[in-house]
Amino acid sequence: MRPRACFCFASVALIANALAQNAVDVVPPEERQKTQQAVVKRQEKRAQQASVIEFRGQQAFNEKELRTQLKEEITTIDDYGLSPARADDLAFFLEVFYRKHGYAKVNVHYVIESQNRVRLDIAEGPLVTLSKVIFDGNINESADKLFEYVVGPTRERYSKLQKTLPFVAADMQEGANLAHRFYVAEGFLDSVVDPPRYVFHDQTNQVDVVIPIHEGRQYFFGSISFTGQAIYDAETLRGQISDLLQQPYTDARVADMPRRIEAYYKARGYFDAKVDATAAPDEGANGRIPVQVVIAAGPVYHFDGVTVSGLDRLHPSFVVKRFSKLQGKTYSPDVLDERFRTLMKTGLFNLLQIKPVPVDGHLLRLDISAEEAKSKEVGFLVGYGTYEGGIVGVQYRDRDLFGYGRPLTTSVEVSQRGYKGEILYEDPFFLDTDFAFKARLAALTFEYDGYTKFELGGRLELTRKITKQDEAGLTFAVRHVKIINADIKPVFLGDENYFVNTVGLTNTLDMRESPYVTPRGFLINNTLDLASNAFGSDIEFIRGTTRLGYYLPLGPKPLTPGVVEDKPGTPLQRWFQQSWIGFGARAGIIHSLTVSGPGEATAIPIDERFFNGGSDTVRSFGERDLGPHDPKGHPIGGEFFTVFNIEYTFPIFGELQGALFTDAGNLLPTSEEPGLDDLRYAIGAGLRYKLPIGPIRLDYGVNPDPHPDEDFGAFHFSFGFAF
Repeated sequence: MRPRACFCFASVALIANALAQNAVDVVPPEERQKTQQAVVKRQEKRAQQASVIEFRGQQAFNEKELRTQLKEEITTIDDYGLSPARADDLAFFLEVFYRKHGYAKVNVHYVIESQNRVRLDIAEGPLVTLSKVIFDGNINESADKLFEYVVGPTRERYSKLQKTLPFVAADMQEGANLAHRFYVAEGFLDSVVDPPRYVFHDQTNQVDVVIPIHEGRQYFFGSISFTGQAIYDAETLRGQISDLLQQPYTDARVADMPRRIEAYYKARGYFDAKVDATAAPDEGANGRIPVQVVIAAGPVYHFDGVTVSGLDRLHPSFVVKRFSKLQGKTYSPDVLDERFRTLMKTGLFNLLQIKPVPVDGHLLRLDISAEEAKSKEVGFLVGYGTYEGGIVGVQYRDRDLFGYGRPLTTSVEVSQRGYKGEILYEDPFFLDTDFAFKARLAALTFEYDGYTKFELGGRLELTRKITKQDEAGLTFAVRHVKIINADIKPVFLGDENYFVNTVGLTNTLDMRESPYVTPRGFLINNTLDLASNAFGSDIEFIRGTTRLGYYLPLGPKPLTPGVVEDKPGTPLQRWFQQSWIGFGARAGIIHSLTVSGPGEATAIPIDERFFNGGSDTVRSFGERDLGPHDPKGHPIGGEFFTVFNIEYTFPIFGELQGALFTDAGNLLPTSEEPGLDDLRYAIGAGLRYKLPIGPIRLDYGVNPDPHPDEDFGAFHFSFGFAF
């Protein structure tokens, strides 16, 4: 059965709470009636006060929008009454709101008509737009780059595609300040950006903004000296800050040097390392500023014991055992971070804090405080897939079975093509080792085009991280498959009732930074399965698959957290920063270890073969529709396949994205002569809506060379990345 495609998921946590009885005071009817009358009077009074403000003359905005902007001032009048000062506040903040949207000549006059009534007369004036920004004195920095800083505060309130922006004087001043900060971040420490000057064009209601700039000299780093208990040589230490030294001098980069060097020392066990960096601008020559770095490395620390607090249901030994192998080893913050991430991925904790505490003999005790997450939850699934149709499901999960941190999940899922039930048991630290264990038991019935299958079976997985990104695994699966209600002749079906038991190997190298949002990096996945009579299998074969993916964002890599000198770039640059291109390639082969006699059915049953075409393969074909078919037009699969994908994804608005793609692939009936024969293609476009767990996708792929009885193209609605 293919992975489900769904577009909505809701999770409801089950919380067991103790019930406490509260004493209820009996209120006499007379007191209750007085209280209700007082509430009604207050509501009537507030209803009258809500209408004390009258707007006249507004055209650009409706009354509801104006009241929303003056909500705090109106609330103050409702609570404390109307006064000339509060009426003046209404007029002032209303003018601020109009000017913020480009009505530079707005005038609001208030008239107090009675004790609880005020009228705001609005003379909006014309909408004034920004004509051009003129920079006077910039030599080293381009006007286009400075323009993006100046209009940045205004552009934040409008679409990135809007070319004509309203003139807002406060935004221009803020933008000039941002331009000055940019100059300082580029090493122009003496730079001055004067307040903007405005040239109004009354005939066109446009404004030219003139910003005088005095750049001054650009400064760079000069000599870097290391003193104190350095331990390591100067070249090694300079290598930790080499990227900073290649950039212009700024105070922020000087302040970043101690953090970088301290991290280098602490990664090597110097827990108490202290580093201080001091620049001497007055001693600089030819724009080169020297920096002195003072280092106090201190002793090397080693890990000691562990204390755990804050646990209720989970046994403390679960946490302690994750750190027991560290005792006596050299302190490393990277190792602690890795253990922290591993524990948080279990979902057992809302909060986990690991505090190294020095003890005698240069040892570090790890004091761990935790806040447990809800261990039990029920999830409901509602979705739709192009092939499966409507999908509903329910899932119950206990992350902390018997208090030992071993999850148990049961789920039932029903679609328009079938149903599935599953029980999954997991042990993330099998036998208190670095191996992860999964045991899965499932039963399903699914209706494919041309046949329906029933399957009952289980699967055991034992995996281990070789590195942070590389994982290897061993699998053993036992399945009983029965073909029912087939409309395909037996010669194409193969065995219709069989047991298949397989032993397999898996390996995944995942270098992506964010697999669920915008991937960056590459992915390699390989699987190998062997079915043999030696394992009690009715059929014998060997099957292998490989998958390669490379995901390349077109913009630069995000800056390190804490770095303040970020550059907004031009609209075109920001467009490319949010765009990415992906390349994918997949292939698979299955080869029978038995030989079919003349006139006998194929040795590989239909449900063990590969299929091609669909939302995550070649998208110009319907699901499973690429490749060999029987005389009735039902897909019957093949023994060798390839898929190649290229996709360019770009922003449209907010979380909505567009995509252009091209796919290619084939499906050959036998594994005797694998190759790239009979490649089929797709060219198409689609929409993506980004969610934290992956995108919802709508694609249409065009078949550039359709064969007889093939469609021109195909729509696909699905969830997750295509490859």
